[in-house]
Amino acid sequence: MSFFAYRNGEMHAEGVALASVAAQVGTPFYCYSAGALRAAWKEFADGIKGMNAPHKVGVCYAMKANSSLAVIRLFGELGAGADIVSVGEMRRALAAGIPAANIVYSGVGKKASELMEALQAGVGQINVESSAEIETLNAVAGQVGAKAVVTIRVNPDVDAGTHAKITTGRKENKFGIDIDLAREAFALAGRQPNLRVAGVAMHIGSQLTSLEPYRAAIVRVRELIGQLRTDGHHIDRFDLGGGLGIVYSDEKLPSIADFMAVVARETKGLGCELTFEPGRRLVGEAGVLVGEVILVKPGSAKTFIIVDAAMNDLIRPTLYEAWHDILPVHQPRPDAATIRCDIVGPICESGDFLAQNRDMAPLAAGDLVMIRSAGAYGAVMASSYNSRPLAPEVMVDGTRFAVTRPRPTVDEMLQAERFPPWMEPVKA
Repeated sequence: MSFFAYRNGEMHAEGVALASVAAQVGTPFYCYSAGALRAAWKEFADGIKGMNAPHKVGVCYAMKANSSLAVIRLFGELGAGADIVSVGEMRRALAAGIPAANIVYSGVGKKASELMEALQAGVGQINVESSAEIETLNAVAGQVGAKAVVTIRVNPDVDAGTHAKITTGRKENKFGIDIDLAREAFALAGRQPNLRVAGVAMHIGSQLTSLEPYRAAIVRVRELIGQLRTDGHHIDRFDLGGGLGIVYSDEKLPSIADFMAVVARETKGLGCELTFEPGRRLVGEAGVLVGEVILVKPGSAKTFIIVDAAMNDLIRPTLYEAWHDILPVHQPRPDAATIRCDIVGPICESGDFLAQNRDMAPLAAGDLVMIRSAGAYGAVMASSYNSRPLAPEVMVDGTRFAVTRPRPTVDEMLQAERFPPWMEPVKA
């Protein structure tokens, strides 16, 4: 089922016309479909049921993909925990109602103060990624009188076959402990009086479109778990991370059922609780970015469609050379001619584009466009570059919608700053 579709010639999010949202909220804005979010979660829930796993299997939503409080709350009500990579995300998870015990704290560089706050909050698991972090966490846990439950993230040196900037499981990546050095790290952690080493974690990258890299990584970690048990460690958790891809253009994706079948086969008899940390797969296709055409600028080399959504709103095309389908909100005629154009924003950068050399039905000033598959790594990576206010976020559920994060005014942006005391006040 498509939760974003044309009805009577107008693009709708579920039962709400995007043009009506634009009229009330202004553009650009992000729109999330609650129905799409629930459908993505159900696919995971059904896949887990199909595993018939003998041990606990949990899902911790990877908040870095989309940290909207409304999105986190929706998943929490469905049974998700949260995978966080900062104390700020921890506070968001708690504010959205996620119990601290259901939070996994990941990340390659956690400060002692951040680890202390996490322990004081009672997070359920900390994924450590270096020997230095093991020693720091032990010291902090001793200061607060806690026994920190940890898994150690290992780097299995498996190529995820994805974009270089979002692959995380090779030796040249900064994440995790080299799997060849993992036994030494576990030995170090095992000697720390304030740590309880519970398991192993991995994460090999994002936007995976093949299950083979995932399978190969599981096999490597499974072998490590056997070695660690021989060394005397009690390993009862396996955190498999996330990374499954979504459709941006014409990708052929494995189903969650097929993914779970691979996991079930490769972890059979391992005797570990399993944790999945999906992010993009849960939210990516459930969100869109809507913008308005400012003007059309024909040129001798190409035509530019200049819209009010820009790289500060959605940086993925510029940062990752990413493709996002872009559709007119008002449905063009089936026989409408197309023009080859670049769809760009008003930012003062040549890299400010949403699409290049794209065939589009003709657009005019005032027309609305919808950028698909923008629910992951869209709003969370946005900035106020060029002093542009952050785009608001809207959630649709059936025939109702609500603004979940309003657009700040420029006055509010200015009020967040201060002049140094030695400067003269600005005269009115």
